[in-house]
Amino acid sequence: MTRGIAMVAGLDLRTALMSSEANANTKDEGGGFLDTIRVIIHALILAFIVRIFLYQPFNIPSGSMIPTLLVGDYLFVSKFSYGYSKYSLPWSPDLFDGRILASEPKRGDVAVFKLPTDNETDYIKRVVGLPGDRVQMIRGVLQINGKAVERRRIEDFVLREDGRERRIPRFVETLPDGGASFETLDLIQGSDADDTPVFEVPADHFFMMGDNRDNSTDSRFFGGRGVGFVPRDNLIGRAEIIFFSIGDTASLFQPWRWPLEIRWGRFLDLID
Repeated sequence: MTRGIAMVAGLDLRTALMSSEANANTKDEGGGFLDTIRVIIHALILAFIVRIFLYQPFNIPSGSMIPTLLVGDYLFVSKFSYGYSKYSLPWSPDLFDGRILASEPKRGDVAVFKLPTDNETDYIKRVVGLPGDRVQMIRGVLQINGKAVERRRIEDFVLREDGRERRIPRFVETLPDGGASFETLDLIQGSDADDTPVFEVPADHFFMMGDNRDNSTDSRFFGGRGVGFVPRDNLIGRAEIIFFSIGDTASLFQPWRWPLEIRWGRFLDLID
């Protein structure tokens, strides 16, 4: 009798131990799954914070900034460079007026901003005129405050389109007052944008131009899809670095074409 009781007790003990181990394994599996979910949520929150306050990814859809930026370039824009306005935030919520932690753009910065005519579309151009400046184009030469910007001819830029090559006159421009030096293209001699009236930049506004001077809708044009003067509050950030670049016939979402289309030499290029 005693032996039978002992055997039953032993079986009950083994059953209890096996049940305990099974429960522990179930808890471990459940805990591992929940840990993975928590890691994913934390990563998404971190990415969201970085996207809102630090760096915004931006891709180049048009050729207005050639040769500095090419169609298919993907870059990071530092949102803290000029401080924050409502346009710095997704969907531009009307949470506050003006800019907070504001810093002034420098002449020559490549900046992303909201198009003033709709306050929704993202544009990217170069800052060439600061508040109070007088900006004009005369026979294709940029004039700032009555003085021609230094411009030096270098080798032609070779533009490849539809399997054909086209050579375009290229120049290095140096903005005044120790400003930036950068390359520009003069695609069409005597275009409508080569000769303009004098534009006097209002307070709290900036004058933007594309480096591809004859293929850029910028501050030389007003109304419609023109840009005109860009208010300070419309600035989103300064373009900093190219993190990916692919030919304009491919896509970031077509990885099978990357080996032939990726521009490896543009990876991690700083934007001047």
